[in-house]
Amino acid sequence: MEPLSFQEYICSLDPATLPRILRICSGVYFQGSVYEISGNECCLSTGDLLKVMAVVLQKVVCEDTETGQTTELPPTFKGEWGCPAPARTPWAPSSPGRPSQPPWAQPHCPTGLFQPAPARGPYQTLRGHFPEGGRQHGLTLHQALGRWDGRLQPLLCPTVGPHALLLRPVYEVHAAMHLRRDVVKIPSTLEVDVEDVTEEAQHIQFARPLLLSEVLGMEDVLPARAEILEGPAGPAVFKSAWVPRLQRGQQLRLHGCSRAWRVLASAPGSGRHFLLAGTYQGRFRLRPRQFTGVQELAAGLQPGQRLRVVVTRDCEGRGDDVPPLGVGDRLELRGLQGNGPSTRLLCHRHGEEEEEGRELLLPLDLGGGFVEETCDSKKYGLAELLERQALPCEVRVVAPDPALERDALGALPALRLEARLNQPFLVGSFCQEPEEGFEIPPRWLDFSLLLSEGPVRPPAPCTRRSRVEELTEAFYYQLLAQLPGSAAPPPPRPP
Repeated sequence: MEPLSFQEYICSLDPATLPRILRICSGVYFQGSVYEISGNECCLSTGDLLKVMAVVLQKVVCEDTETGQTTELPPTFKGEWGCPAPARTPWAPSSPGRPSQPPWAQPHCPTGLFQPAPARGPYQTLRGHFPEGGRQHGLTLHQALGRWDGRLQPLLCPTVGPHALLLRPVYEVHAAMHLRRDVVKIPSTLEVDVEDVTEEAQHIQFARPLLLSEVLGMEDVLPARAEILEGPAGPAVFKSAWVPRLQRGQQLRLHGCSRAWRVLASAPGSGRHFLLAGTYQGRFRLRPRQFTGVQELAAGLQPGQRLRVVVTRDCEGRGDDVPPLGVGDRLELRGLQGNGPSTRLLCHRHGEEEEEGRELLLPLDLGGGFVEETCDSKKYGLAELLERQALPCEVRVVAPDPALERDALGALPALRLEARLNQPFLVGSFCQEPEEGFEIPPRWLDFSLLLSEGPVRPPAPCTRRSRVEELTEAFYYQLLAQLPGSAAPPPPRPP
């Protein structure tokens, strides 16, 4: 077919033939332009293809052929607007070319419906194939538009005005484009020329980009190769060397899903934060917990467990009820007594002999320093440690993971395990280094990509994967605040 303006093509389109494939030929947007309508940005270039999926009438612009004034009609127009009809201009029956009666007075012109106008002036070419009974009963707005054959036909509608009208519909075109995630919505009035190439372009597939988070629910397509279209947006999540390489054009291999649990951890006093995979093979030793005040002691007392502490800082007493505590005193916590402001922590202070001692009731607002008394020197794996010890807890890595070339946790004097996380990850690698794997959390680190078509050869196995990822400080506090029941402290203030 010959190129047509986009408006002409859409107005003459039969919706029953959809979808149709169009090629952008030329126009105002020759050789590429960007337009934005209702927040939907789209770039059209000469040669681009559009797959028209649906056409929705937005409004109809009615132009008065005598005054040039325009009126917009909604798609639901039936001629009953609940307001008086526009003022009618004086009528001169003897005027040349006019009928003896005004058009709104003619009996075959029902209010709110459209009728053909008498042939005169520059719009004398009328379409003669009106439906049977159309002249007697009139046409609705949609029926009138359905008879559009590429020529503007003057019509009469007393509800709109006394003069002949030219109807110019404005449609919203829903179309698919190559490498567009969403259906684009284009106005039919866009000033471009198009050509219908449906027959010759039936074989063309319109590639749809995916988000990595969408691939997470498509395990049946994995393993697969993919090309990154847009890298991750927003603040950085990991400090790992592979993250900056997730850029436009990078080729990836997606091996599959990993649902191994993780542990959020931090190194006290260093400002460093980590995410440990459940497959981490390092060995841990529990470190004694430290408490500043009786309130923290009460919070650290777990039901059914004994907690013994040693006083590390002298604490003044409060009369006869609360004797002073000295450095080196050994306390065994028994539980809480009382309610509200009168709540006390019941402790047993041991004497020099094990069978000696004294019961104490310490108020929760009492300050002081305490360290947990423990003689546990066992080395634990991560899973075993979590089965034995409630989180949070402090540990020290006494044997680094032998599978890691450099285990950053081994050099830390202490590590605080904060919480266990169950977050799905995707196992990926760069095509140049298929054996060097990494695990991407799509819900935290999302980006758009295009999966390759056709079968993919079985990828080389990822023999090496990072089991420890260092987090940025901003993401650590963001993640900490998302934990259920978390009263996360605010991030440190800048110096």
